This record gives sequence, structure tokens and C-alpha cells, in this order.
Amino acid sequence: MEFLSFMKQAANVKPSKKQLNILRETPFYAFVHFSPNTFTDLEWGLGNEDPAIFNPTKLDCEQWAKAIKDAGMKGMVLTAKHHDGFCLWQSKYTEHCMKNSPYKNGKGDIVAEAAEACKKYGLKFGFYLSPWDRNSKYYGTDEYNTYYKNQLTELLTNYGEIFHVWFDGACGEGPNGKKQIYDFDGFFELIHTLQPNATIFQDGGETRWVGNEAGIPAYAQWAVVPCEISPFCEVQTDPGPLATGDSLDYMFNWDTNVGEMSNIVYSKGLVFSPAETDMSIRPGWFYHKNEEPHSLERLFNTYLNTVGGNTTFNLNVPPTPEGLFDERDVKRLHELGEKIRAELGNNIAEDAVIEEIRKENTNLCDFVIKLPEKRKIKYLELAEKIAEGQRVESFIIYSKNSYGINERVCQHNTIGSRKIVRFDEPVETDEITVKIVSARDTVLIEWIKMY
Repeated sequence: MEFLSFMKQAANVKPSKKQLNILRETPFYAFVHFSPNTFTDLEWGLGNEDPAIFNPTKLDCEQWAKAIKDAGMKGMVLTAKHHDGFCLWQSKYTEHCMKNSPYKNGKGDIVAEAAEACKKYGLKFGFYLSPWDRNSKYYGTDEYNTYYKNQLTELLTNYGEIFHVWFDGACGEGPNGKKQIYDFDGFFELIHTLQPNATIFQDGGETRWVGNEAGIPAYAQWAVVPCEISPFCEVQTDPGPLATGDSLDYMFNWDTNVGEMSNIVYSKGLVFSPAETDMSIRPGWFYHKNEEPHSLERLFNTYLNTVGGNTTFNLNVPPTPEGLFDERDVKRLHELGEKIRAELGNNIAEDAVIEEIRKENTNLCDFVIKLPEKRKIKYLELAEKIAEGQRVESFIIYSKNSYGINERVCQHNTIGSRKIVRFDEPVETDEITVKIVSARDTVLIEWIKMY
């Protein structure tokens, strides 16, 4: 009974309103890496770069926004400060910022320009403020956390509504040779106070890292995970029936089975913390002239596996030293948006009759989708009523053949906010059955679509 009670608790771990919003309303958004690294051809700057090198002579944030929107993305996350400590706005707390850039004679504010472009094109705006600062003399001391909060306050109060604040865990040495102990509790509190609707990306925040930068989520992607890997999220269950003091101390986000029952029974308590998949359109995060964007096939597959795999997708597009997206990247973004719209823009199951067959005294059920005529199906999309929790552990898809017999097409793990199944070969049929074969509580499906 203890195990069954815990399984039911696990099924009813719910997202906050802002977690639900990012999963459902803004699951696909852009990262924009732009800093002195763009001009030095580096990935990680040293912090001693002369601000005079940062001079994007053709900067056009509206060009960014148009290309981002064309790809079907709903927001932009700008690197307001990377590890080199250079700030893309007029910070009162450092000289290592736009005040000493030739851009607009030291009066430029690229955070403001990006935020305005997003507003004009109907995109949400967020930012990344690197905790690691290789330029600040305060880094490695208690004063640095105050310095960082001051800069965080500038960004949270001067640029309108913020939908997403992005942190990483990079923690190298500063100019004084010391490392910093970050006050993430204080950082999070500040964000919750000044931008209560913003989600926070950080291992422990409202969204967590998927565990790699290759666009590959876990094969069974859970948003309900042990508190041990997301300690800043609200614990919503009792400890698991097999929990001990240090059972899951070994676990990290890149473990592929973090949310499975075989692990969560050892947890001190479960939280709702969906994964974000971050990946760059090119091999590097900053612009390098000789790099090419990834193929359309790879980007579309990543979209299917992330947005269609119960994670959000944060796709980086780096501006050139001139301050423009490379035309090769603009073209690829356009192709990606066209591909998504062409492949997933016409739900051929809109006129289907969906029959729900419940299994007595179990959580299991079948969903039989009956079409008015035979249609060729390439994709099937499922969505749980994620506001009530994530429950489905595995399911099988069957297609009725011309003899009236159900043939097994494929089996998958988890559904969550959105699951897009691409069939190996298109299926021509007038009836599809989705058989839920494992679930933690009563299955609640919000929609079933076919393309």
C-alpha cells in the first residue's frame, strides 16, 4: 500500500503556472550569444578584452527577431553578460560594458534594442547573466554576490516583462585567482520578487538542464523528478518508500532515467522540474565565420525530440561581428519554420471520433481514433493534461490494416506536455489505437492529433 500511495502522489505532482506557460505557450525559443568573444573568435573570453573591440557596425536586432519568429520560435534569451564580464547594457556597476564601446559612441544598450525588437515582433524576452565573471575585481568575495544582484536588478527592472532567466553553473577563477560561492537562493528570491512570471533555468530552477548540448533528451523524459536534482523546486510528495539519507546523491540531470519509478522510490520527495534542451545552430555558441549551420534534418529531428519530447528547446543563433545573423543561418531558420509548418501544421484528425476505453480497476486504457476515411499518417501527437501531473509511463500504437486487424506500429515511453511520434513509415488507415500499458494514476489526455 505504501508503494501504491507514493505512485499516486507521484502522478499528482503539478507544474506551477509559469512552468505550464513555458511548456505549453513558449516551448521553442532562441538563445543569442553575443559578446567580445564574437570579435576575438573565442568561446570563453578571458575578461581582459578591451571594450573598444565590441563595435557591431550594422547591428539589427529586428533582423534577429524576424528570423527567430520565422522559425516558429516564441522568445529570445540574450547573453546580457558572458563569462568575460562584458555587459551589453549601460550598467552602473562596472566600466566593462557598453559605456566604453564605440557602438553609438558609448551610449548603446543592446539589451534594450533586443527587448524592443522582441516586443515589435511578438516575441517574449529573457536574458542570460553569467554568474562567473572573469573581469570583476569582486569575484571570489562576498561583495561579488551583491554586485551580481545589483546587475540582476538592472536587467529585471529596466526591460519590461521577462519570461526566462538563464543561469549556468560555470565557476572558474576571477582576476584575483579565487572562485565564487554563488548566492543562488538570493538570486532566485530577487527574480521571484521582481519578475514573478519568469521561469529560471538552472540545475535546481523551474527548468533544468537536459544534460547535453547535442539536442538529445532522455528516452523517457519526465518532468516529475527527485528533489535531489532540482533542490530549489517545491517538494510535493512524501519521501519514497525506499528513501534513505543519501540514496540519490550520485544522480545528475544527464542520467537518462531520473524520473523512472525504479529511481524515484529512493527520493526524499518529488518536484515538478521540466527539462530544457539547449543547442546551437552551429558547432560553436559564438559566431565563427568558417562554421556552417547544422542540416535542416538535424534541426527538425531535434525539434521533434525536444518540443515533441516533453522538454523545451532553446536554439542558439550567434550574430556576426557586424551584429547580424549570418544569411546562412537566416536561411536555415526559415527552412526549419517552413518544415515545422508543413509537417505539423495540418491536423488530419480534427474530424476524427475518439473513443476512450477504460480498463476496470486499473489505470490502463485505450484511445481509439476513428477517421471518416483512410488517411496517410506520418506523425501522431499526444498531450497529457499536464496541469494535473504527468502519469503515462508507456504506450503502444496500433494501426488497423485493410483486413480489420490491429497491427503494432511502435511503443514509446512517457507523454507529458507533448509527445510527437514519427512513424518509421507512413501508415495508411482509418483507425489508430493508442494503448496505455503503464500509468501512475488515471490517464488524462488533453489532445490527440495526427499529421
